[in-house]
Amino acid sequence: MKKIGFKEYLFILPTILLIAVFSLWPVVQSLTYTLFDYKLNNQQKSGLYVNERFNFDLFNETQLYVSMLLSDDLSVITEPEDLQLAEGIIQRVDEIGEAYQDRKGVQKISTEEKETFQGLYKETKEGLTTLTKKYEMPNGENLLLLADDLNNSVIPSNFIGLKSYGKAFTDDRIGVALMNTFVFTVFSVFFELVLGLGLALIMNKAIFGQGLIRTTSLIPWAIPTAVAALMWSYLYDGSSGVVANIFQNIGLVSDSRDLLLSQSGAMFSTILADVWKTTPYMALLLLAGLQNISSSLYEAASMDGANKIQQFFKVTLPLLKPSILVALLFRTLDAFRVFDLIYVLTGGGPGGATETLSIYAYKAMFGQTNFGYGSVVVMVMFLSVAVIAIIFVKFLGANLMEKS
Repeated sequence: MKKIGFKEYLFILPTILLIAVFSLWPVVQSLTYTLFDYKLNNQQKSGLYVNERFNFDLFNETQLYVSMLLSDDLSVITEPEDLQLAEGIIQRVDEIGEAYQDRKGVQKISTEEKETFQGLYKETKEGLTTLTKKYEMPNGENLLLLADDLNNSVIPSNFIGLKSYGKAFTDDRIGVALMNTFVFTVFSVFFELVLGLGLALIMNKAIFGQGLIRTTSLIPWAIPTAVAALMWSYLYDGSSGVVANIFQNIGLVSDSRDLLLSQSGAMFSTILADVWKTTPYMALLLLAGLQNISSSLYEAASMDGANKIQQFFKVTLPLLKPSILVALLFRTLDAFRVFDLIYVLTGGGPGGATETLSIYAYKAMFGQTNFGYGSVVVMVMFLSVAVIAIIFVKFLGANLMEKS
């Protein structure tokens, strides 16, 4: 067998680059975030800091407000020694502020500079605490908060290594989200496979209006998921939803409001909406496999005395297994990463009953702006998807190839 040389590698280089940029780089970036306590709503943790830094923008803004507000409150300070203390704070803050007014952004600082800033914070905090206890200063409360911001300008390292993964192992919410994701995936993919196979068998028959049947059956899949979820939310509405009232009338639910307001009802509702939308996609994949089965095989089976049911189990299913594997793999991975359907339909509620890993990751990263721990949830989902893919390809795929 000829080995691939340098010229041959040049042909696949664009593909490798595309995979690296669009597939591997986001994974590497998410993995990097998991090693830091990265929170955008905390000025000391709004970046990836391996070493200690200093936020000069925050410091320059804070020292300006301290000087301005304390100057406004000088009129309420009556005792000479206290007035001298306040003026000394203003002078000290202004001196250091002028010395570093040209420094911008988050930068490294020397040990001497750190001691200077910490000394300024200590002097300012103690002095303002003394003054606010003795006088009714209009800006007293704000000045104490601003003094804390002087200290917050010193940004410690937020590198935490694998601590977030340890937290994830003890996080009950991740366990619940993982179980919800597993339940949603298993039931939705199972019903989609059964219904999709039935729909594929119908579309594979040479009947009148075959093209129209195939076209109309794909309409649910063609509808954007967010639009479909919004549509089902109206159908599930306890007061005016058609589906909710039908289910109540036939006794499937005791109260039409239970479909979205109870834990079991909400999960059932999301699975039903997903099955309705994605069954045509499953049918399309299986239809491609059915059309590769020669009609002569069915004729031979019929001549041997096999009825339709026997032909299905002895001819159709064995030859359709490769297509079933592909369909199951695609749909399982897609269902495990479900987000938009549940986000629009239930938002993960009620009480986290439909909160999947992707919903939890979204809430952690964009609701709490905790990108560090949110990335850990993403990595848990990534590892789960990787394990599912390995199981499908390694074991089921290997068995199919051996039989072939």
